[in-house]
Amino acid sequence: MPKSRERWIDEVRQTLQQAGFFVSDAHGVRPSSFDLAARRDATLLLVKVLKNIDALDADEAARLLELGRLFPAIVLVIGRTSGASELAPGVVYTRYSVPIISQETLQEYLDKALPPFLYASPGGTFARVDGERLRGLRVTRGLSLGALAGIAGVSRRAIQLYEEGAGAEVEVIERIERFLGEPIVRPIDLFEPKRVRGPEAPDDTPAGRAPGRSAERVARLRPRTGDALRDGMIAQLDGMGLEVVVTARAPFDALAHTPDVLLASTGSLRAALHRAEVLHSLARVAEGHAMFIVREAVHRAVIAGLPILNVEELKRHRDPDDLLEEIAEREGR
Repeated sequence: MPKSRERWIDEVRQTLQQAGFFVSDAHGVRPSSFDLAARRDATLLLVKVLKNIDALDADEAARLLELGRLFPAIVLVIGRTSGASELAPGVVYTRYSVPIISQETLQEYLDKALPPFLYASPGGTFARVDGERLRGLRVTRGLSLGALAGIAGVSRRAIQLYEEGAGAEVEVIERIERFLGEPIVRPIDLFEPKRVRGPEAPDDTPAGRAPGRSAERVARLRPRTGDALRDGMIAQLDGMGLEVVVTARAPFDALAHTPDVLLASTGSLRAALHRAEVLHSLARVAEGHAMFIVREAVHRAVIAGLPILNVEELKRHRDPDDLLEEIAEREGR
């Protein structure tokens, strides 16, 4: 009998915990851009679990990557199948620049320090060439670019690109390695953002860099939501000089930097009760803070570790440091 999605998420959570990650509670918000957040030292992961990776569409991938840039965090999808085929171990799949691996690949990487070597995308299966090693082997053997190109069945320009670290099709790599008698591929570091994007993906976003606050970007990422409470909270935080980004399909409504991550959500006290543990857990994993804004009078300053403020309490703050001080005080920090 196939295991449930909840059980599968819990297995992934246990795998990360056993590898020394501090992992958030599974938040249960459906649909969701991610299922788990996990941190080990400076590495923060946002993990999504999918049975069939073909279900990841462009919009969902964009939301996940955007959250990764905003925290910043490394995004990773754990999948089981692509169509009717099981995901192969030791392979990183990509959909819209999002890296995807099987649970077995994650386990091997964390438990046995066995990294994957191959990328698979709709365009084919590739590996990243260790360019310096390839060039060293070619020069040592006295091979010209043209000679190695003939052996590999590619152009001289392709060999030049491989020596610069470009990706190559598996068949080409096999021909080169068979001739040289030496491996020329680089293992994939799943927790190094530039390594998991895949050879077909443009490398246009430096790891860990938060997006700039251009007027065009703010207009795109901070639109009016139509929810007066949420829009009021966003306007208040924006008025403090914070960059605020509205989120979709996440257990929080907005994200800001103070410079620590601040996760903010709005709703009724009943909604706060439902989301308190999850938001508090996510904030702890992200090494940031969280708050929940309500309209009602607040008789409990904190629910399950999550600071609860009503609209009037939020409006009293004109400075982000003052707001953060109150949040931290309620969190008991």
